[in-house]
Amino acid sequence: MYRRLSSIMFPLVTILLIGAIYWGYQEHQEKNSILIKAENQYQRAFHDLAFHVDKLHEQLGNTLAVNSTSMGYHRKGLVNVWRLTSQAQNEISQLPLSYLPFTEAEDFLSHISNFAYKTAVRDLTKQPLSDDEFKTLKALYEKSDEISKELHHMQSDVLANNLRWMDVEVAIASDQSKSGNIIVDGLRTMNEKVGAYPELNWGPSVSSMYEKRTVKMLGGEFVKPEDVRKKAAKYMNVDESVVQVAENGQGSEYASFSAVANGNDPNLKTQMDFTQKGGQLIWFMKSRELGAKKIGFDQAKASADKFLNDFGFKDMKAVSFDMYDNSGSFTYVGLQNGVLIYPDKLTVKVALDNGEAVGLQASDYVYEHHKRELPSPIMTKADAKKAINPNMEVNNEQLALIENEMGEEVLCYEYTGRINGSMYRIYINALNGIEETIEEMTLEDEKTAQK
Repeated sequence: MYRRLSSIMFPLVTILLIGAIYWGYQEHQEKNSILIKAENQYQRAFHDLAFHVDKLHEQLGNTLAVNSTSMGYHRKGLVNVWRLTSQAQNEISQLPLSYLPFTEAEDFLSHISNFAYKTAVRDLTKQPLSDDEFKTLKALYEKSDEISKELHHMQSDVLANNLRWMDVEVAIASDQSKSGNIIVDGLRTMNEKVGAYPELNWGPSVSSMYEKRTVKMLGGEFVKPEDVRKKAAKYMNVDESVVQVAENGQGSEYASFSAVANGNDPNLKTQMDFTQKGGQLIWFMKSRELGAKKIGFDQAKASADKFLNDFGFKDMKAVSFDMYDNSGSFTYVGLQNGVLIYPDKLTVKVALDNGEAVGLQASDYVYEHHKRELPSPIMTKADAKKAINPNMEVNNEQLALIENEMGEEVLCYEYTGRINGSMYRIYINALNGIEETIEEMTLEDEKTAQK
């Protein structure tokens, strides 16, 4: 009987064993294939990075080599610098550097990219490169040469020693100052060198992009937690005893207060953030389950208008509307003497089941709002309108203050109209007639702007 049973089981077990070995082999092969593919992608990104940084150094040299009055070549060179820097940034993002401090090098490339772009897009015939900008370009030429040489040195080591990027993540995870991995140590050294570079003069338009909002930018006196508790309780319409206040970023320039209350309903939590200086509301959210949509656009907007008025945000105009499932978000901008002030922007979220305002994001408004000395238009509406495509059917025009690509606030005529079956806002500089920007509008945006 046992002989008979073994004669049946032995072939079966043998088949299963062979099948398991084959399955394991296949899994191993697939895993290796994936690892090889990832390694090839990392190697390609790294060698492309070295190539593009080398070309960046070359392009900066070419831009500096031509005559200082060669506006056309300066523009072409700066556009190429921006393109090459953007490619280098993209290649860095493809490398396994999530846990490696490489922020200084990435930030340096970001500054170069923005400097080149913002310089290239302006009219160099009217505003040629300044002496300070030439000095910055010369410094970038020298620094890019150092970075390029570091990358080439690493590239030689990678090729000579057949190094793998798949080992980089393991080396980074060891969290040692000297990992023994040539790639990791090389990148760390490069990052430290870039971080030690003296601060360059990037110009106001680029520097403003990296300015961090701090309490120093705000007016008013510093408030205490009890002041925030009272204000939050009033806004939330609850007793002060159920409001909890916590300080965020204590002792830093980003300090704020968060107020949280559950009220009578444990499933309904309301949260608010206030600035420590001035006690201004910068964020609000009421967490609750939203029911099916029951109200329309007009009722939702009326609710958002009332919410802003109740919370002390005066002289605001809705300019756009976005709908997400059972809620809608209205974007408002400030109004000063009939001029739309786009930097003074905030967003109100409204629940479409009952029209209740359940969210507010007002950080842009809080940090940017102030009374401005608005210039008088030099161009008339009729003259500025000549810059628009004559086939565009304009149905509304008004003055607006926007931030242009240089990070500067400029007074514009905002023309709203339809062309090629779509609705657009076009902004024409009211001082010189230059077309500053254009944006496509949705049907909801069009309806909102007309109210």
